[in-house]
Amino acid sequence: MSAAPAYSEDKGGSAGPGEPEYGHDPASGGIFSSDYKRHDDLKEMLDTNKDSLKLEAMKRIVAMIARGKNASDLFPAVVKNVACKNIEVKKLVYVYLVRYAEEQQDLALLSISTFQRGLKDPNQLIRASALRVLSSIRVPIIVPIMMLAIKEAASDMSPYVRKTAAHAIPKLYSLDSDQKDQLIEVIEKLLADKTTLVAGSVVMAFEEVCPERIDLIHKNYRKLCNLLIDVEEWGQVVIISMLTRYARTQFLSPTQNESLLEENAEKAFYGSEEDEAKGAGSEETAAAAPARKPYIMDPDHRLLLRNTKPLLQSRSAAVVMAVAQLYFHLAPKAEVGVIAKALVRLLRSHSEVQYVVLQNVATMSIKRRGMFEPYLKSFYIRSTDPTQIKILKLEVLTNLANETNIPTVLREFQTYIRSMDKDFVAATIQAIGRCATNIGRVRDTCLNGLVQLLSNRDELVVAESVVVIKKLLQMQPAQHGEIIKHLAKLTDNIQVPMARASILWLIGEYCEHVPRIAPDVLRKMAKSFTAEEDIVKLQVINLAAKLYLTNSKQTKLLTQYVLSLAKYDQNYDIRDRARFTRQLIVPSEQGGALSRHAKKLFLAPKPAPVLESSFKDRDHFQLGSLSHLLNAKATGYQELPDWPEEAPDPSVRNVEVPEWTKCSNREKRKEKEKPFYSDSEGESGPTESADSDPESESESDSKSSSESGSGESSSESDNEDQDEDEEKGRGSESEQSEEDGKRKTKKKVPEGKGEASSSDEDSDSSSSTSESEMTSESEEEQLEPASWRRKTPPSSKRAPATKEISLLDLEDFLSTPTVTPPSVQPVSPPAIVSTSLAADLEGLTLTDSTLVPSLLSPVSRVGRQELLHRVAGEGLVVDYTFSRQPFSGDPHMVSVHIHFSNSSDTPIKGLHVGTPKLPAGISIQEFPEIESLAPGESATAVMGINFCDSTQAANFQLCTQTRQFYVSIQPPVGELMAPVFMSENEFKKEQGKLMGMNEITEKLMLPDTCRSDHVVVQKVTATANLGRVPCGTSDEYRFAGRTLTSGSLVLLTLDARQAGAAQLTVNSEKMVIGTMLVKDVIQALTQ
Repeated sequence: MSAAPAYSEDKGGSAGPGEPEYGHDPASGGIFSSDYKRHDDLKEMLDTNKDSLKLEAMKRIVAMIARGKNASDLFPAVVKNVACKNIEVKKLVYVYLVRYAEEQQDLALLSISTFQRGLKDPNQLIRASALRVLSSIRVPIIVPIMMLAIKEAASDMSPYVRKTAAHAIPKLYSLDSDQKDQLIEVIEKLLADKTTLVAGSVVMAFEEVCPERIDLIHKNYRKLCNLLIDVEEWGQVVIISMLTRYARTQFLSPTQNESLLEENAEKAFYGSEEDEAKGAGSEETAAAAPARKPYIMDPDHRLLLRNTKPLLQSRSAAVVMAVAQLYFHLAPKAEVGVIAKALVRLLRSHSEVQYVVLQNVATMSIKRRGMFEPYLKSFYIRSTDPTQIKILKLEVLTNLANETNIPTVLREFQTYIRSMDKDFVAATIQAIGRCATNIGRVRDTCLNGLVQLLSNRDELVVAESVVVIKKLLQMQPAQHGEIIKHLAKLTDNIQVPMARASILWLIGEYCEHVPRIAPDVLRKMAKSFTAEEDIVKLQVINLAAKLYLTNSKQTKLLTQYVLSLAKYDQNYDIRDRARFTRQLIVPSEQGGALSRHAKKLFLAPKPAPVLESSFKDRDHFQLGSLSHLLNAKATGYQELPDWPEEAPDPSVRNVEVPEWTKCSNREKRKEKEKPFYSDSEGESGPTESADSDPESESESDSKSSSESGSGESSSESDNEDQDEDEEKGRGSESEQSEEDGKRKTKKKVPEGKGEASSSDEDSDSSSSTSESEMTSESEEEQLEPASWRRKTPPSSKRAPATKEISLLDLEDFLSTPTVTPPSVQPVSPPAIVSTSLAADLEGLTLTDSTLVPSLLSPVSRVGRQELLHRVAGEGLVVDYTFSRQPFSGDPHMVSVHIHFSNSSDTPIKGLHVGTPKLPAGISIQEFPEIESLAPGESATAVMGINFCDSTQAANFQLCTQTRQFYVSIQPPVGELMAPVFMSENEFKKEQGKLMGMNEITEKLMLPDTCRSDHVVVQKVTATANLGRVPCGTSDEYRFAGRTLTSGSLVLLTLDARQAGAAQLTVNSEKMVIGTMLVKDVIQALTQ
């Protein structure tokens, strides 16, 4: 390739030979440099022995490339320096080679040994750059070398080099697809990588090479979900797109119950005649319909939705769009609404971003109109918007129009018609037509408005109005004869072919309504027939044929004249149409059977056109994809799979936790220090962390994860803080006593024993324990709890054996409800109190039997509250209670038991929660639908409410098949927290942190009936869901808990003095909760 022409093209001309040169540096714009000495100074600098000159030359060359200049003729001079010892020069040489290695393959091959040496360089950037250059040489002969280099780089210590190896995989696959099997092995290895730097790149390689190998994702699914928040933005988009397709193949549709209800409703509405016809067959199908199991969301499905939700606040529009499409395709209908606000925020971005976002919003707004209705004004059009953006916003506004907001939308459209942008005005008129067809109430209003537009000076506006009016008139032609007459008069003025053709079609179709005007219009059209456009000529022929059939006396000669003109027209379509029409309508001796039915053919009733959105059928493409944008399948597009009928086995996503991981973490737990990221970069990283069950029934999922070596996701960070506080406080007091017993314990007690308290919970949930591990520990799990139950409270011999039970395990026990029978509890109460708390409880008068009941959460003093009276509920009575049991769906939610009873004479069907309109922050997880409640029958359901640490009422609808009842649940402040167990020292330490404004103190007088320990503890714990904290003095009571949503500590101290005087102190970051709690507790104690 000659350098001179390229240079002259880039510079726009060059000085001739012999002329003085005024600059040698092309990057600095030496326009007058001579071609025959081009780049000579750079070549000389690259040939010197001074690294400083080489570095300067390489900087100039890279600057040339960055500015789009051609530097390919310097390749020989640059490639010689690939072996340079100066690291800075070597980096820039590799940057240059990556750019030109594909063009200069022969010269690059000469230095391949140097690239291979670079793969062993101690500097990670050099190793990565060498691999990048090697993969850029597109020569089949070096495929084995590239394969070896990728395999070595995949095992490199540096995550940056492993990331580069992942980037090289698709390049090698495109060069030689026969290497697919070996590349899949490398991808499988890299998918197990725990660093965020590699995750996005290896998923991209997976998508390019083997997207069908979904089995490679199973073991890494939870890890990818938990890493997602920390991956770079490009990687987040790739991973989210892949996980969307994965979820569609592995989980059940969250909307299947809703679709089933819709089907049943349709059958009930339309099936009266069919049922009579089908008889027993319809009964069988009706009985089979409710046989489908109630939908329960897979915990891994919930994990994906929960971990992607924070990314809606990402600064990258691509990430927000990726999360939006994931929620649209995977989330239940009640949860999809969260994406609306994020997408509306993107509309403030650049016009290119707006265009893509609006394309997707237009598709979403067809199926989920209610999602964007609150943001209607965000789609109003600005005068500065480009035409394409205006048309897309019009599309969205039209989709969102309903009977409530149509007056506002039409006023907005009225303003748009005055715009100078003609394409936009035409689109607005079409939008008005769509609103008129969709909302019958405003059809006449829209039609009158469009008729007024017919007097507009702009011919394009008039023409578009005629086309839309024609479609609207087809719906009610008999009522609009005057409008048809008015349109007939416009034939002299309107010159736009489509508009003229529409008027002629209307007059021909409804010629019976205008019997006097139609022949005259045909006369005028016959005069100008030869000058008309083809589309108009075809409609003139149609008009002539219809008038000949209905009014042959006046129009027979005109029709023959028009057909004769058309017979010799230049366009063969018009000639064919004329011959066909003549044979059809003009009777002749040889006329066929069709001529007898000419009237039925031409004047058959035609269905009114349905004005639909052009985005109606686009949702079969994955939102956010190029195929969706183009509305055509693009190369490389992967179809979004359909939901499976039955859920595949969820155990394929369980990951075996190595035994050494548990040991190492137990040793870490004994230390006072705790890593900032909870071992996420250590031996047991996010691979194991993902295995903890996100839908665990209590906060114990975060605690058991420390045994499985987990770095928890951001949503469970509050639980980690709680662990940390407990470990620190525990270390100071009981460390010495534990160390004494551990030497004996290690010999006697198996490793599985310390985990007995969490093993039952892990076996119920989809946890990370492997099957092999569970079988190896199953004997111990079965025998040991039974032996603990049979024996009396522990003696001195038994104490060392149970010493390993930590406060973390105790917390699991404390969070179980009192309703659980003793046989189900993993560890009996006496065993708990006598283990790791021995040091704290020495010398106290409290016995085991008196302490244990105070640890367990008592029943709330609120009792059963009325939610719906039987009169208001038409026989349906609804009460609710706060159970104080951890809610299985989300540990941050308050568990509310809803009690239904039917006091009417008819069964109540389809009891469920309607779409709630909740204040910001508050969320509801509905109970499964109760299909039927017979007269006199009762039922209880459990729902979760996240009150967001406030006593605001949660308002929602209780719906049956026929009625909707508006109800609200307002929680007492004491139900917004969960008990926490801590030692006396920990309590004092945490109380010291929450002084000043975080402390509320009130004095009170205790009545005579409220001065015994039992009564005080009972009243306080009944008022607030707090745990009792051991205390060395008999006249002081301490209680501790955490708020459910934020995990903020709530510490309560009651100091009882002589003669009934007492002082109540509450310490909490949540000052409002603290103030309300003080009032409630004082009220309970003084009653």
